[in-house]
Amino acid sequence: MVMGDLRQEADLVVIGAGPGGYVAALRAAGLGRDVVLVEERDEPGGVCLLEGCIPSKALINAVEVAHSAREGHRFGVNVGSVEIDLDKLRSWSADVIGGLTNGVKGLLAKRGVEVIKGRARFDGPNSISIEGGDVSGIDFKQAILATGSRPVRLFPELPLWTSSEAITLPKIPKTLAILGGGAIGLELGMVYAGLGSKITLIERAPNILPSIDADLVKVLKNAASERFEQILTDTTVVEVKAEGQGYKLTLEAEDGTKSTLEAEEVLVAVGRKRNTDGIGLQAAGIEVDDRGAVLVQPNRQTTNKNVFAIGDITPGPMLAHKASREAKVAAEVACGLPSAFDNRAVPNVVFADPEIAVTGLSEFEAKEQGIDIKIGRFPMTALGRARTMGKVEGFAKIIADAKTGLVLGMSIVSANASELIAEGSLALEMGATLEDVMVTIHPHPTMSEASMEAAEVASDQATHIIQRKG
Repeated sequence: MVMGDLRQEADLVVIGAGPGGYVAALRAAGLGRDVVLVEERDEPGGVCLLEGCIPSKALINAVEVAHSAREGHRFGVNVGSVEIDLDKLRSWSADVIGGLTNGVKGLLAKRGVEVIKGRARFDGPNSISIEGGDVSGIDFKQAILATGSRPVRLFPELPLWTSSEAITLPKIPKTLAILGGGAIGLELGMVYAGLGSKITLIERAPNILPSIDADLVKVLKNAASERFEQILTDTTVVEVKAEGQGYKLTLEAEDGTKSTLEAEEVLVAVGRKRNTDGIGLQAAGIEVDDRGAVLVQPNRQTTNKNVFAIGDITPGPMLAHKASREAKVAAEVACGLPSAFDNRAVPNVVFADPEIAVTGLSEFEAKEQGIDIKIGRFPMTALGRARTMGKVEGFAKIIADAKTGLVLGMSIVSANASELIAEGSLALEMGATLEDVMVTIHPHPTMSEASMEAAEVASDQATHIIQRKG
């Protein structure tokens, strides 16, 4: 038999080994299924582990350590000149990725998951072909589709960076233009600003992070403005040309006024595209919506009852933790257990400085839906722990039903907001009220007290701020 001509049968096949796919494989294997995991990359982990969440946070941490050292004089700590060794930084990031990747491989092996390298494509409702591997195809009983997403590329005729390239630190340009004022653009902007680049951030919407409440964004925008050369909103990049050792961008403002900008490098961070093309969805009887997202039921079942879909290819935010939760739901349902995905408590984080973290309904969304709400805001300036850290920017905000006190959403802009927002998601998941959050004893002094204090404000029982009546 010629290598690559072999077809095999599988009880359950998982396509894609990112934070959705490998988690689905582990959960299904743990429930007793024989699982085959097909992945076209050399290593498991997907975009998140290999070129997204993990490496970007490693870089952000390094830059923040350097920033803190430079700011140490505020506390009487003088460290002199602070320099970043790029080779060591790249090595540190690679070591982090390698350690986690080996951990995933070890878990898959321990659970008995068979991993096949290659690119999968449906050639029927219960079969896939595999390109580039030792196995040519698989006939399966059930499948979980988790093929993820990729960066949108603008001006593809030019070698502009996307997050995939920027995360490797190919160089530290003197000037960097970033197209897109979302989470990726802001996070990588903070990284490169910390490494010495002059950043121009360009967003076509009226504000950066347009899906997040403006009061939260204002705090981060003010902080980013101190690190970036400029932030341009209501601005569209209509043309990019290679010129000299860099690029010349033509910009158009909302009123039609045009201007030019020169930059050594350009980073495109305008979103991601679902990996649903070229994988044979039609052959499998799997339908997509008008945005290319795979149609799924709450149990993640597609229009093919034997195929489930999870992660970035499904509707909703493209987040690793959303994919991992969907993975467990799909695996459990495939194994005959009752399970469903609820998107009301999916947290979203912008890992900038300060961080923004949100979960549940935003203030804007609640008002747009006509819900009568109570809002409690608590400023970090009034929080003891924030003052001891010298990180007093921002606030915590809690949103609740005005009649019942049921928590509907939580938003935080502050240092360590990413570590605090889980309390909001837990409150939503458990159907907690403002009183539940208020009477929960929070350790002092900690940043976590902000949510308790915000709940007190929403309940007209503020302790550490003077609350205006009426």
